[in-house]
Amino acid sequence: MSTSSLETRVGTPSLEQRAVTVEDGRHIVPSTDFGFLPIPKRLRHDPDKPFYFGLLLNASFGFASTLTVANLYYCQPLLIEFSKSFDATYDQVSVIATLIQAGYVTGLILISPLGDLVRRRQLVLLLIFASTVLTIGLAITPNLRAFEAICFLIGVVNVTPQILLTLASDLAPPERRASALSMVVSGLMFGVLIARVLAGVIGNFNTWRIVYYMAIGVQCFVLAGAYFILPDYPAKNHDLTYFKIMFSMAKYAVTEPLVVQSALVNIASSACYTAFWVTLTFLLGGPPYYYSTLNIGLFGLVGMLGVLVGPLIGRVVDRLVPWYATLVAMIMLLAFQAVQAAAGGISVAAVIIVCFGLDVARQMQQVSLTTAVLR
Repeated sequence: MSTSSLETRVGTPSLEQRAVTVEDGRHIVPSTDFGFLPIPKRLRHDPDKPFYFGLLLNASFGFASTLTVANLYYCQPLLIEFSKSFDATYDQVSVIATLIQAGYVTGLILISPLGDLVRRRQLVLLLIFASTVLTIGLAITPNLRAFEAICFLIGVVNVTPQILLTLASDLAPPERRASALSMVVSGLMFGVLIARVLAGVIGNFNTWRIVYYMAIGVQCFVLAGAYFILPDYPAKNHDLTYFKIMFSMAKYAVTEPLVVQSALVNIASSACYTAFWVTLTFLLGGPPYYYSTLNIGLFGLVGMLGVLVGPLIGRVVDRLVPWYATLVAMIMLLAFQAVQAAAGGISVAAVIIVCFGLDVARQMQQVSLTTAVLR
């Protein structure tokens, strides 16, 4: 049959349809990751049969975010223990938390954009594997400088939740996008808090190194789970290179007002939020509280109550203009920071209120800004 007669029977595809066909043709259902690791058949990408992004898969994304982002925060309730173990001052060990966050920022800038260039299943598996290997170094090194250097690298590779956020946005139907994102963000926030609780409890009864041995096992579990649960999805920009993507990020910083606004809001809010949780260890460990590592870690449980309202926040954002939700969140953050500044050093009740309120407000802010940008 000639080409013309075939086109007569099935119809000539539009330019958009042909572009999709060509793009899918370049990546015809890859069967392996990294060229040697088989992908389970049910997880392979099929352009004719989109992967169903249901509640169970959405919850798996959130769970993976919980267990991976925790790597960034195990250190916070252990800072006093680090000071004793490495024979260092509080000022010296407080740099550990700063270096992890600096590495995290570096990873967000240099690694997260790869999600637009490569298959995200492969990227997630590679990042989790790298984090697992680096955590072994944290567990065994006796040198403070080596510990600090590894902490920075841990921050660099622990951007898995950000990769999962964009993948969830692509897989979820538009009417459920904010709800789907809120579940992943809830997992991320939950990980921030559960890390403090686990590290505080373990550090109180045993050496802090046990925390990182546990983290190795947890990450091996996440790596296995990602292999058997995470669906494959094709790269989105075959015409771009890494340097073009980096240039586009610089361009967005001066040409996309919404992206610029979201970045500035997040910079300020994240700085205040992180400063609260890092310094909370020294506040509760000193006068007038003198709490143990266990008690300090348990304050993360208060923040978890705020995380539990995450799915509700997603539903609210789905029904609101995202910027209005962001404005409400900013007012809440300002109010709770004021409570901490006024009474955090004299009343534990004020600290508990702030732990809960900051997590609710920060979560609402992240979901609303993410939804606005991804729209």
